[in-house]
Amino acid sequence: MKRSLTLCFLLASGVVLSAAAQTPAASAPPAAAAAGPTRIAVVAFQLAVAQTNEGQRDFGDLQKKYAPKEAGLKTLSDEIDSLSKQLQDQGASLSDVERANRSKTIDEKKKQLDRETEDLRNDGQQDMQDLYTTLASKVYDVMQSYAEAQGFTLVLDVSQQQSPVLYASGGTNITKMVIDAYNLKSGVPAPPAQPAQPAGSGAAPRSRGLTPPTSHSPSAVPSATH
Repeated sequence: MKRSLTLCFLLASGVVLSAAAQTPAASAPPAAAAAGPTRIAVVAFQLAVAQTNEGQRDFGDLQKKYAPKEAGLKTLSDEIDSLSKQLQDQGASLSDVERANRSKTIDEKKKQLDRETEDLRNDGQQDMQDLYTTLASKVYDVMQSYAEAQGFTLVLDVSQQQSPVLYASGGTNITKMVIDAYNLKSGVPAPPAQPAQPAGSGAAPRSRGLTPPTSHSPSAVPSATH
């Protein structure tokens, strides 16, 4: 029985971001029309929020918060798998009563797993949404100030799946600049670098319960978004 016991799919599927990651510009008062030629920039806004030092720190803290609960669900899932295999292997030699009792135990544990997984998903969604919304508002303020200082009259968010941007030159992508500007303003230090695994160790990467909206580095944001 393969089940997803982590919350990483909350962000990957856009469940949280569809509600929380709307660019704050939608509620901002309209700015006065700027004189002169239009200058357009693009930004991967969700990436910018997640890759700030503050975002990495807070998302990491959220992962640690839910790690014990995820470990408990993983243990319960493994127990169900073990009991199911035992029933399958030994079923022919068991009495009808014993087989029925074991099946009932497995069904009860499956219901418990489904219930606790749903509770964890709901709690994680709310915490992630609150975290992202608060941080996104602050990053937006920095992005707006940066765009105004650089003379940009329009900034398009290319992190949205339905982004209308088909192409943008690298020079118009201000994602990294916004991240750097926010890090400077917030004063939050960069998180410590993770130790590299020895070459050829074959060790699998550590599973993480919660992930920020994207794990791509700012330099990897393509100029052509589709």
